Amino acid sequence: MSVLTAPLKGVLDTERAAFGPLDRKAPPTQPAPTAVAVLLAALFLWGVSRVAPATMVVTGVLGLLLGFTLFHSRFGFTSGWRQLVAVGQGAAIRAHMVMLGVATVLFAIVFATGLGLSGDPRGYVNPIGIGLIVGAFLFGVGMQIGGSCASGTLFAVGSGQSAIVLTLFGFIVGSILAALSFPFWTDVVPQGVPVDLRDVFGGIPGALAVSLVVMVGIAAVTYVVAKRRTPPPVERPPSARGIARVLRGSWPMWVGAIVLAVLNAAVLVVSGQPWGVTSAFGLWGAKVLQWFGAEPQNWAFWQVPANAKSLAGPVLADRISVLDIGIMIGALFASGVGGAFLLHKRIPWKIAVGAVVGGILMGYGARLAGGCNIGAYFSGIASFSLHGWIWGAVALAGTWVGLRLRPLFGHTNPKPVDSLC
Repeated sequence: MSVLTAPLKGVLDTERAAFGPLDRKAPPTQPAPTAVAVLLAALFLWGVSRVAPATMVVTGVLGLLLGFTLFHSRFGFTSGWRQLVAVGQGAAIRAHMVMLGVATVLFAIVFATGLGLSGDPRGYVNPIGIGLIVGAFLFGVGMQIGGSCASGTLFAVGSGQSAIVLTLFGFIVGSILAALSFPFWTDVVPQGVPVDLRDVFGGIPGALAVSLVVMVGIAAVTYVVAKRRTPPPVERPPSARGIARVLRGSWPMWVGAIVLAVLNAAVLVVSGQPWGVTSAFGLWGAKVLQWFGAEPQNWAFWQVPANAKSLAGPVLADRISVLDIGIMIGALFASGVGGAFLLHKRIPWKIAVGAVVGGILMGYGARLAGGCNIGAYFSGIASFSLHGWIWGAVALAGTWVGLRLRPLFGHTNPKPVDSLC
């Protein structure tokens, strides 16, 4: 069995054995949110075309597809880590390894061939320092308190989960606070250095082989954990069967993993860099502050040339903003077609506080760590950056702490005798 098929087989077996029946009747399509999503998608892509080149429009389309995929696969980063730590259920982590394995192979091909529509493709290889450790830990805690990760926040907002709008607000606030404290983390705290596994292991082939072996090892460890703890199965949402499952169903996690990996590689080819999420939140916050007369452009963070360029330009010309907006609209369409769009009219106050606090921790932590579960963990590992692996390990430690804080904010934790969702 190859290093790629081993974790994939594990996820396929888990899908068949651990997940509930998939023939429960899916709810009917909701015409209103579906139509709104189509209209918003058209206006969104038209707006991007007015201020950015054609490659940015294609990036917007990829954002729509990412949102569609995230919703239908319910691909969980927050819940995946929570299930592993709380009850030893490693199905989602094995899906992560499939996603990372496919993405790493595709990124290797892109880097080796120089395939790119926006110049030479560049991965995310970030420094390993105190900021990474502190930021990833805060993000791990914030995920569990706030109830979602960076990508999860976007597709949850798009599908109508009102509480997660507060998480998004917290993300923006945390990003603003991180920009304010930028001088401390750059001038006072010692800076680390980036470690590219391609340099360590003699090029792309060596780095790819080592990465895949580590992924297979992690997948194997989840089976050992499950054998010791006997986790419950993971419940899946109602789903249509057959071809209708593409539009109106809950996709198997391994399908979502592969599609997300392909889409991330497509983002790399089209835009010149991999998928990221959280840098846009700081930009949106700075833009709002400008509307109210503040001058964030004078902050040290926004005087960095790349950041200054983003702040001076329109939001629809910012690559990460285009991806983020596309994800929300894509999730809105997916939830409408799947009959799952739902606005929560009442949010318990503890949940609301936890959403904001968790969002602030994640927004602040992402900026310190140079990314989130997407930009640092997913895209970082696929880019052969050691910081991505460290981010994942430290965020897992933050998850352990976050699980113990969740009850303070009205959340319950999974138990070995309970089904998980």
